[in-house]
Amino acid sequence: MSHSLKQIAEALGLKAVGAFDIVIDSVAEPAQAGPNQLALAMKPEFAAMIPQGMAQAALLAEGADWQALGLKGAILSTRPRYAMAGLSGMVDPGQGYSGGIHPSAIIDPTAELGEGVSVGPFTVIGAGARIGAGSVIGPQCFIGWDAQIGAHAQLHTGVRIMARVEIGDRFIAHSGAVIGADGFSFVTPEPSGVEKARDSLGDQGEVAAQSWARIHSLGAVRIGHDVEIGANSCIDRGTVRSTRIGDGCKFDNQVQIGHNVVIGDHCLICAQVGVAGSTVIGNHVVLGGQTGVSDNLTIGDNVITGGGTKILAKVPAGRVMLGYPATKMDAQIETYKSLRRLPRLFRDVAQLQKSVSKLVGND
Repeated sequence: MSHSLKQIAEALGLKAVGAFDIVIDSVAEPAQAGPNQLALAMKPEFAAMIPQGMAQAALLAEGADWQALGLKGAILSTRPRYAMAGLSGMVDPGQGYSGGIHPSAIIDPTAELGEGVSVGPFTVIGAGARIGAGSVIGPQCFIGWDAQIGAHAQLHTGVRIMARVEIGDRFIAHSGAVIGADGFSFVTPEPSGVEKARDSLGDQGEVAAQSWARIHSLGAVRIGHDVEIGANSCIDRGTVRSTRIGDGCKFDNQVQIGHNVVIGDHCLICAQVGVAGSTVIGNHVVLGGQTGVSDNLTIGDNVITGGGTKILAKVPAGRVMLGYPATKMDAQIETYKSLRRLPRLFRDVAQLQKSVSKLVGND
């Protein structure tokens, strides 16, 4: 995995300065970096820690004085954090999955595996499943009946891909992800207390005891190219039509996407986000951690939500939202500031009441 400073710079399309032949075998934070490690010093405060370590070279922002930091060489970038994306891929040692098909794997004879597909121990691949060339299926995974996965996918330990799911190329799923479980759809013979409360905004009226009948999920899940799903995240299959995830979407851990949801291209869905059924989300949307989105809503393109936001109504394109219920971020912050001023306001009002009472008493 060793590369010269020049090789790394050329691979990243960046400029190397100083001693091009320094050999780099890994990366490290500046204060802990050894002689053959590239110090990641993308900000001035990180660069200031380089003398605490033993690094000979570093990744620095364009214009940084690498010689003053005692370095023999450097890679310079106008956007070092973006450069780190390519760099981390070059030096990533991977998970150590073995090539080939492990003898303990169970693969249905009707499944189709492309050239160079590897399958880990105790993995089960169902009838009619199709897996594209160069894909890596880790240990203890399950790929269901008639599921389809594109080329160069990587499924980490314990991923479940259920029946009839269709996934594009270069898919990554981390441990415990479940794609295509049934949606959470139940109904009662007569209108339930939940339906009445929703219609009346709180009043259930008289509620008869009823059992819940399960609505089967007849749809599937359709996922585009270059999508990554975090650990223990779940994407439910649609009730009739399929749940759909666009190209380039990235999901953090413990995300829940309900049945019939449609998510556009290149969205960023952070940890513990929950999106209820039949909501439509546009392109390039960022949902901050623990954002909750109610059902049957529309969220426009380029919307951003802060952490913990709860969306209960339609959000127009380009809005930045925060709070519960969600409002425009600047309005939410102003409301928060006003709330913080309330105790002082109450004290002032109480003092005024005392003053007025004394004046009235004197009359």
